[in-house]
Amino acid sequence: MQFRTQIPLSKSNNPIDYNSKVLSFGSCFAENMAEKFDYFKFQNETNPFGIIFNPVSIEKVMERTVNENWFTEKDVFFHNERWHSFEVHSDLSNSDRQELLETLNKAISETNKQLKEATHIIITYGTSWVYRNLESDEIVANCHKVPQKQFEKELLPVNTIQKSIQNTIGLIQTLNPNINFIFTVSPVRHIKDGFIENQLSKSHLFTALHQTFGFRLSTFNYFPSYEIMMDELRDYRFYTEDMLHPNQIAIDYIWKLFSENYVTEESISIMQEVDEIQKSLRHRSFNPESEQYQKFLAKLQQKINLLGDKLPQIKF
Repeated sequence: MQFRTQIPLSKSNNPIDYNSKVLSFGSCFAENMAEKFDYFKFQNETNPFGIIFNPVSIEKVMERTVNENWFTEKDVFFHNERWHSFEVHSDLSNSDRQELLETLNKAISETNKQLKEATHIIITYGTSWVYRNLESDEIVANCHKVPQKQFEKELLPVNTIQKSIQNTIGLIQTLNPNINFIFTVSPVRHIKDGFIENQLSKSHLFTALHQTFGFRLSTFNYFPSYEIMMDELRDYRFYTEDMLHPNQIAIDYIWKLFSENYVTEESISIMQEVDEIQKSLRHRSFNPESEQYQKFLAKLQQKINLLGDKLPQIKF
């Protein structure tokens, strides 16, 4: 008897290796995957404008980045003793307006360069629910704890999401026509919207993605992180205490499936070497001055040097 389902996965036609340059945008699950890329020492950058959940706001920062449309004083506002931008996450907010503008424009400049050089871009959509600022009539990426009466909550229609995805792809391809896209829907459930509303939100994302490229084109891949969480890991022991976010066991499992299908076999063996080094670096001796521990450190440094000779971009 079969006691669980398994999501069928196809191997990528353009897998990631240690020479690849990966750029990730999107929800907090994008950060979870980026932590794995960091741990295994891949070349990657994540969320230069902070966590962004909805497709329209991701499209907006892409448009700014590609066109180098710099932030100015009119794009920021003061609230709760800090300066913010409705287009980015509150992690970038600052008590000094000029410092915020410099940070935002530096992010545009650096991300523009990274997009030109990237081999792969991973976009993780989190929700179709958005908040529209009533004064500007613009969808915001983050409300920054501004009173809710200043916003109208709405569900993005499928055709709006589809158009936004197409616009995002088109913008990126103007800078880098050869970049490989990997799309996914975050497995994090947005229950604050409501249980039914969360499912409706995710279904709009799925439908828009499917209608955009049907998951079949060679430069586009769809990785089913949401489906893996819902069907293969359908048990609350795979969630954090809030029962909404995947816990470390779930993240590790989803990463395992991702790496098996989106990373080259040669790089998998290098990942094992990196993992051994990372675990050794975290080892703490009860007697750091002992001869045995000094030999351990010398052997570890030898491993690091050998790997560095093969792949100079890997730094520990």
